Amino acid sequence: MMTLHENAPDRLIGRGPQYPWGGLFGGQIVAQSLRAAAATVDTGFRVHSLHAYFIRKGDAEEPIRFDVDRLRNGRNFVTRAVIARQSMGAILHMSASFQCREAAQYVQASPFPDVPPPEDLDNSSWSGMFDRRWVHDQDGRAQAWLRIPGAPPDDPVLAACALAFLSDDLATDAVRSQQQSADGVSGRQWDGISLDHAIWFHHPIAGDDWQLHDFRCEGLGTPRGLAVGQVFSPNGDHLATVAQEVLLRPAQPRA
Repeated sequence: MMTLHENAPDRLIGRGPQYPWGGLFGGQIVAQSLRAAAATVDTGFRVHSLHAYFIRKGDAEEPIRFDVDRLRNGRNFVTRAVIARQSMGAILHMSASFQCREAAQYVQASPFPDVPPPEDLDNSSWSGMFDRRWVHDQDGRAQAWLRIPGAPPDDPVLAACALAFLSDDLATDAVRSQQQSADGVSGRQWDGISLDHAIWFHHPIAGDDWQLHDFRCEGLGTPRGLAVGQVFSPNGDHLATVAQEVLLRPAQPRA
């Protein structure tokens, strides 16, 4: 999925599997867009942040075109914009910033949650591509261990892409569980639609290792909800911070 083919300067082509609920998985498009942006950046730079807007539902039957705009090549920072397109138009717009490597100590302010190890929990993934071990999903908080077993362990670009892929899995659950708690109505279900997505990368990542994703709903009711998550390695390193805004709608019966 992460193998993109260049068919013109700064234009890459990719595909994605069918999402179980239809269309394409948003985390896939974010990860592929990051891969496309990184393909135009010198290897001495590492992504430190990305910001994406989900524009349309993707179609798994069509290829995806990633057009990269080289907005700036600076001495310390490089900025790229990527538009993912299909025949219906743009499906995602992303900006990403890359920083040159600098020797600096990272001061971690986010504490590592007290949770069971992934080996003690059951797998509940909706895809064969990744493993998921739920820890908590209630009252506006969603926690799970996630990993992509087949990801290269020491490729920094693909490791960042793997985290980006996984980072779209829990945000909707945190917002939905907060709404369900606020409802006070037993059994009412809500569908969530990702609107935008941001990631700040803090620490080097091992691509195939477990990651603890810990999301909290920070507020809802317009009817958008904001989820903010922290991503940790198994030894407690704070790998990334994620923010996503989710649109909630009452769930429709599925055929």
